[in-house]
Amino acid sequence: MGAILWLATGCLAFALARFIPPRRRGWRGELAVAVTTAFVLGVAATALDFGGWREPDPRAAAFCALGAAAVIAVFRSFG
Repeated sequence: MGAILWLATGCLAFALARFIPPRRRGWRGELAVAVTTAFVLGVAATALDFGGWREPDPRAAAFCALGAAAVIAVFRSFG
């Protein structure tokens, strides 16, 4: 359940980023970056002992969502 929450927050960050029109890149790269980042940050949240694979935690969800949004911003700035 926790891993699903991580991926859902990555998709939410991607959906919110789509309201700001991109310059040149397509949406597939951003989606891949957002979901991958959310998953990696979810694993990091588990290692830091908030959240886990099976337990949804709002702190881990916020960590994944904000981290994915930041990486999308960096991805767009280099595009």
